[in-house]
Amino acid sequence: MTAPDDVRRASRAEAERHLRALVGRDDAVLREDQWSAIEALAVDRRRALVVQRTGWGKSAVYFVATLLLRAHGAGPTVIVSPLLALMRNQIAAAERAGIRAVTINSTNIEQWEPIHEAIHRGEVDVLLVSPERLNNPGFRDEVLPRLAASAGLLVVDEAHCISDWGHDFRPDYRRIRTLLHELPPGIPVLATTATANSRVTSDVAEQLGVSTGSTDDGVLVLRGSLDRESLRLGVVRLKTAEQRMAWLADHLAEQPGSGIVYCLTVAATQEIADYLRSRGLEVAAYSGQTEASERQALEEDLVAGRVKALVATSALGMGFDARLGFVVNMGAPASPVAYYQQVGRAGRGTDEATVVLLPAVEDRDIWAYFASLSFPREELVRQTLGVLEQAGRPLSTAVLETHVELNRSRLEQMLKVLDVDGAVRRVQGGWTATGQPWSYDADRYARVAAAREREQQAMLDYIGTDACRMWFLRDQLDDPDVAERCGRCDNCGGLSLSTTVSEQSVEAAHERLARPGVVVEPRKMWPTGLANLGIDLKGKIADGAAEGRAVNRLTDLGYGQQLRDLFRVGSEGEAQDGPVPVPLVRAVVEVLGDWRPRVDAIVFVESARRPTLTRDLAEGLSRYLKVPVVGAWAIVDPEVPPGKGAANSAQRVAAVGRRSALRADVPAGASVLLVDDLVVTGWTLTLAARALRASGAAEVLPLALAVNG
Repeated sequence: MTAPDDVRRASRAEAERHLRALVGRDDAVLREDQWSAIEALAVDRRRALVVQRTGWGKSAVYFVATLLLRAHGAGPTVIVSPLLALMRNQIAAAERAGIRAVTINSTNIEQWEPIHEAIHRGEVDVLLVSPERLNNPGFRDEVLPRLAASAGLLVVDEAHCISDWGHDFRPDYRRIRTLLHELPPGIPVLATTATANSRVTSDVAEQLGVSTGSTDDGVLVLRGSLDRESLRLGVVRLKTAEQRMAWLADHLAEQPGSGIVYCLTVAATQEIADYLRSRGLEVAAYSGQTEASERQALEEDLVAGRVKALVATSALGMGFDARLGFVVNMGAPASPVAYYQQVGRAGRGTDEATVVLLPAVEDRDIWAYFASLSFPREELVRQTLGVLEQAGRPLSTAVLETHVELNRSRLEQMLKVLDVDGAVRRVQGGWTATGQPWSYDADRYARVAAAREREQQAMLDYIGTDACRMWFLRDQLDDPDVAERCGRCDNCGGLSLSTTVSEQSVEAAHERLARPGVVVEPRKMWPTGLANLGIDLKGKIADGAAEGRAVNRLTDLGYGQQLRDLFRVGSEGEAQDGPVPVPLVRAVVEVLGDWRPRVDAIVFVESARRPTLTRDLAEGLSRYLKVPVVGAWAIVDPEVPPGKGAANSAQRVAAVGRRSALRADVPAGASVLLVDDLVVTGWTLTLAARALRASGAAEVLPLALAVNG
């Protein structure tokens, strides 16, 4: 639509009043490119794609546009956001400007109905939803159509996730295409990202459903400079994992303020955080396996400077907003685009921030592992579709796992893609086949795989380049305004990084990596929503387990391979059982020697899959420690299958509570060693420890052979 000039001038004046309220500054004014985006949305009711660096002010665009649209009677803005951390930041920012913002996600199920009613009454200005909600059957079939009909603005944050050419493709984001098609005419759409090269930008614009031309009906594409003037980039190349960990121990305290140490795997976050704490540094591990309530507490600790660093996977990434002084990467991400995304967490609102990459030879092995999790071979896809068609009823992912040789996460990912393609549909109770024809786009998957290989080589080139590092990253992102020298990185002479490490730190790191034993962190917070399952538990866990130990993680080197062999499940779902292998017996003894727990009694977790293994472990420990086995966390309802509810903490707590109960004669005031074979979610140990404490135990110390992580 075309609006008169006086309407545009009045709208801009109103927009800048809203901006001042949003940022809390009387001198704040919109930049021209920000106004161009707001004007396209709120005045012309167009679709826009904004590719701008972190900290540019993308959230200001959609919040100001929301206020302008709401003032003219438009419905609420729907923001699709990928992470809870982003949602919390966005809600806090919205409230500063008087915007009534709410969120629907997996952690606040009990609030969904009141939120729906508030939206219906017109009391909500902004609704934030996770992409996963878009394909939840109830939300997709009942809530989403009403939102599409009444929305005033749709915002797709971190829009590079839409594109399988992007570094963080998520199948759930593809559901947004359906939502776009269901929007009534004239509903503006904004897609935003800080990390998209030209190919991803074109793909996202295409998926917005119209051309990128300059007509009023086209998508307005705004690409700005991706330079981050506060960042000082550098690379420190050390030969061994021990040296890299020692570098952190020796030099982390020198880094400005608080920051993030990024790792490629969950196991690495836990191992490195444990090592750094042993060297006197205040750090904590953070990953996708961290409970939502614990994540929020850790994020608040980082923002407030109560920890020097969070040792994190990329789960602490998109949308996390804080004034951080540094980012260190222990291992290189698989592409310069992904790396730019992570380093962009630093230097927001600070004059200078240090960015250090500590690459490793094994990075390529980790890249290859994640590449192996790409879309499965056609025969596995056809097999899955055949199983669903033959069943003639919904099948859960857990049931499908017994028919298709794919692990849970990869199977779930594949099903989501098939859902978007129309071949399957998620319904109450699992998945069904639609019967629609489906073709395997082998050429596209091959092109994507080839692009991934080129990006990996580019990351290796970044590590070895003597050119300006900021120029290199911006060039990889097809920055239209890239300068040859930033003057701030190590290659430009603006940053000097020591490569020296102390013998003491190297020796401590070597001892940590060479010996068995990893910390089993106790659960600290009950999952939200337990009341909906009839369980009266919430908040902090006051009567849980103490810090425990395991021989190794399944993903670790050293004993990791022996443990993976021990816990491997056969093609028919059968598990190995028998006494604990002798090398692992020695490893358990070594762990106990390092740990030196005080033990008065032993209780073991009864296992349906490996009953001999866990009992043998407990009895062997009894002989070694000369303390009795006083009972078991016993299976009382075998109808509840092992692993029931493992994908959802609240469901897992409920399942474990139904399946097992304490059958033990616990001495009052005893320190109890709680023995298990494999720690997956930690909720079995938590509930068993709670029962032991209620039975008179003063302390519960978990000991397991392995941690699945």
